[in-house]
Amino acid sequence: MALFNRVGAVKAPIGTYWIGSDHPFDLHEAYLVFTADLTLPTVPLEANLHLSADSRYRLFINGNYVGRGPERSWPTAMAVDSLPISLRQGQNRIWVEVYCPGYSNFAHVHRAACGLIAWLDVNGETLLTTNRENWRVRRDLSWSESVPRVSIYGTGVEDRDLTRALLFSDDTAKWAEARIVQPPEGPIWLTLRPRTTPLLIEELQPLAIPWRTHHGPTIPQEDPHESIRHALTLPQTEIPAFLAKDHTALWIFDLTESRVTTAAATLIANEGDILTVSYAEKLRDGDPLISDPANYCRMRLTDRFRLIHGRNNIEGFTPRGARYILFQLDSTQDINIAISFHARLPRYPLNAPEQTDPVAAICQRTTIACLQDGFVDSVWRESSQWLGDAVAQSFALLAITEDPRPLRLTLEQAAVGAAEDGILPSVLPGEIPSYVVIDYNFSWVELLNFWHQHPKTDPTLISALWPTLTRLFNRVHADTNSDGLIRSQPGRRVFLDWSGMDRGEPNLTYNLRYLFALQTANSLGGATGNPVPPEWAQRIETLRQALHSTHFIAGNWHESQNGFPACQLALALLILTGLADDLNVLADTLVERSLDLDDGPKSPALASPFMHHYLFLALQNLDRSRDIRAIIKARWGRWATEGRTTTPENWNIEFPDGSACHGFSAHPLRWLQIT
Repeated sequence: MALFNRVGAVKAPIGTYWIGSDHPFDLHEAYLVFTADLTLPTVPLEANLHLSADSRYRLFINGNYVGRGPERSWPTAMAVDSLPISLRQGQNRIWVEVYCPGYSNFAHVHRAACGLIAWLDVNGETLLTTNRENWRVRRDLSWSESVPRVSIYGTGVEDRDLTRALLFSDDTAKWAEARIVQPPEGPIWLTLRPRTTPLLIEELQPLAIPWRTHHGPTIPQEDPHESIRHALTLPQTEIPAFLAKDHTALWIFDLTESRVTTAAATLIANEGDILTVSYAEKLRDGDPLISDPANYCRMRLTDRFRLIHGRNNIEGFTPRGARYILFQLDSTQDINIAISFHARLPRYPLNAPEQTDPVAAICQRTTIACLQDGFVDSVWRESSQWLGDAVAQSFALLAITEDPRPLRLTLEQAAVGAAEDGILPSVLPGEIPSYVVIDYNFSWVELLNFWHQHPKTDPTLISALWPTLTRLFNRVHADTNSDGLIRSQPGRRVFLDWSGMDRGEPNLTYNLRYLFALQTANSLGGATGNPVPPEWAQRIETLRQALHSTHFIAGNWHESQNGFPACQLALALLILTGLADDLNVLADTLVERSLDLDDGPKSPALASPFMHHYLFLALQNLDRSRDIRAIIKARWGRWATEGRTTTPENWNIEFPDGSACHGFSAHPLRWLQIT
């Protein structure tokens, strides 16, 4: 918690409180609207609204959209956004919509409370704070609470009945007074901190020409997800200007690349007409691949809106991730079609150079798309921030900008979320016991070293994080068996990588990652002046000897006692740790396997796109930059030749839940720059 307060915690003005709805049980799939009116004698020269919310907010001033937030946070250290806003002379209405799913997911940790904290500074003077007197609140019952939540990655379906929607023009004096939940620092949200990353730029762009359209009789479906599936079976044809009763029109728009986005539409409708919106990231057999909730990640990115008579303005609350946006209109009465489509496309504020190399171009598009309020692993699966992914993403980002803030946020979020035993979380923020990946703790050590090497970083952060590092190593050391090697921790994952490697234990790759982390930390302590416990050197030597005696059999390295040969990643780590003798022979094996474009089961087991970053590190250590470029040309060049606009998660794009835009696969952007 103290890490985020390195420059002092954000102190809310006296009289500012966390506020909630009038009913403390407004938690499950709750959409709350908080409003305050402010009358000004003149147009102010400057106005800044500072706010945070649990879990997500959208801000409107006088009916105009301003932005969303906050930056993802642990309840122990909630980020405060500071947004410059435009106010007018006379009455101004501040309208904040807060969404509280009522459960934790891969982007939010729930603490059985929903709240907002805010204060407004006008010309340097605080004129408004969140309290009972100034704010009114009402639950927006147009958003259904009876929606399926399928995946732990994110929130449920958005199912909205606009006939019940709250309006900016409502007489909010009749609404309930906001309920005080706690002071700025309290039992639920412990402290406030400044936002680490910059506010995103959110552009609402028109969608002009559909990629494809379908039209035909409506096929009634209770489930909006299935409704979209059936609409894709309708004839592919132009949408007529007139939509007859009980007919369906389906428009599909191609954003040309996978993006974080929120679909929007403005249309004239009958009361009871239905607009269904779905998101897809890739094609299968020429059609957008609509996610199957029965697959591994159980995603279900389809939302539904019941329309009012006349003009409807539609926009989803939760950002989704997709390349293809599908809008399906089902009519209840005859109607002339009058509709326009938009997509809100948030982006991190940076000026990226133009890339002429096709591989660099797809890697850069991916890196930018997977940079939101910090790193996100992919745009599709609710944009969760994975600790391990940030290794490749931080490396790639340095090819575009020297901005260290996303890296800093990753380092600090991991430390703040450490478990009682010292093990770091894999998802930031997230309490996901089934997804605690131990080798991602070793990734965090590599990130700490990268912070030291980064040209634009504050060296005091390493000292602040050093106790977290030593505690982590002490916990991992407790897993040491009598043979000197570590095993997986019960209930936690040894390793997370889409690779065909052997995961039997004791595992060569797992222990090599631990050895590499120990060696990295040992060198980092010496370079930064932080105390290196004397037992680290002994642990390194013991681990080296144990690995050699257990896994080097008859002149060859083996992944486990099952007899499988060492995988590609293990060979790379043997080079990086200096454990093997003939390093260039290992490198030859690495290069030969990567240049073989058969992705099937061969020996050594092919490393994923992510883990090829470690292959390139190993080759760089041996001054084999030419081989790095050859592998990038062969493997990433294949994607460019296929016409992909972003880098997929896996070599096989057909993997059902695999993302078509995954940040950890884009590290060649930097390798192409430095080799």
